[in-house]
Amino acid sequence: MDRDGRLISCEHGSRRVTRTEADGARTVLAETYAGKRLNSPNDAVVKGDGSLWFTDPPYGISPEQKEQEGHYVYRLDLGTTEPVPVVTDFAMPNGLCFSPDEALLYVADSSDERHHVRRFRVTAANTLEDDSVFAAIEPHLPDGMRVDAGGRLFCTAGDGVQVFRPDGELVGKFLTPQTAANCCFGGADGTELFITATASVWRVRLRQAALSSS
Repeated sequence: MDRDGRLISCEHGSRRVTRTEADGARTVLAETYAGKRLNSPNDAVVKGDGSLWFTDPPYGISPEQKEQEGHYVYRLDLGTTEPVPVVTDFAMPNGLCFSPDEALLYVADSSDERHHVRRFRVTAANTLEDDSVFAAIEPHLPDGMRVDAGGRLFCTAGDGVQVFRPDGELVGKFLTPQTAANCCFGGADGTELFITATASVWRVRLRQAALSSS
């Protein structure tokens, strides 16, 4: 969702990022970079300034359909139609999310060789610096993720959702019998974790609110 409550969708088949308006109409936000079609946008997050950040792995296309030279993480500034690559050295960029103060950006690399989460510091100019590997994810691969109000990272994996402190220490897991693909916080008081896992959607009641009161 963007800051106005509109649905942001990453469309594999049509290879674009769209926004669903209040009347149900769909607006195309991004579908090309440098005159070439995107791969297959996978996950997106909207920053407080309205900029849209998304990952573009090739999961939804065949090798012969690929037009981009790499698999990038993009930023689309408010009011523009051309995304800007902010990271260009991922193998398979996937889930991404900001820390509560938006000073940090977490991005999953879901390649078999790396299967880890990288963390970047967001500058005042909306560029990224201080790249580091935050945590390796096992079993399987990292996918969708969220950060709670306390700065803990909830990252999906082959065994469910793994929870990491801001220093990268693994402190717990929510185990699911199926591979987890994404998660989000919700509920009337922000104390529920929703997990999409292969063929099921799971709900977990948390001990404390994961969403900020603001």
